[in-house]
Amino acid sequence: MAVVNPIPKANAASEVQDIYDSLTRRHGHMPNFFAVMAHRPAVLKNFLPLYSSIIGHGTIEPRFKELAYLKTAMLNACEY
Repeated sequence: MAVVNPIPKANAASEVQDIYDSLTRRHGHMPNFFAVMAHRPAVLKNFLPLYSSIIGHGTIEPRFKELAYLKTAMLNACEY
């Protein structure tokens, strides 16, 4: 099975450097979930508004939303 590794900031495209900085400030590090998307900078840039809308809005706390997608990944045998 192919493995896609996260891209370290030093190797990331210039157009996503500000995203690395922002997410590092917010989380204390660049989450691998997003660093993998940096292989395709347009994907990362376009995914973040969708992700923010899903996680940040609504009546369910963001931590419960994260648990829901992690559980879904486990049920589907996703390695991450």
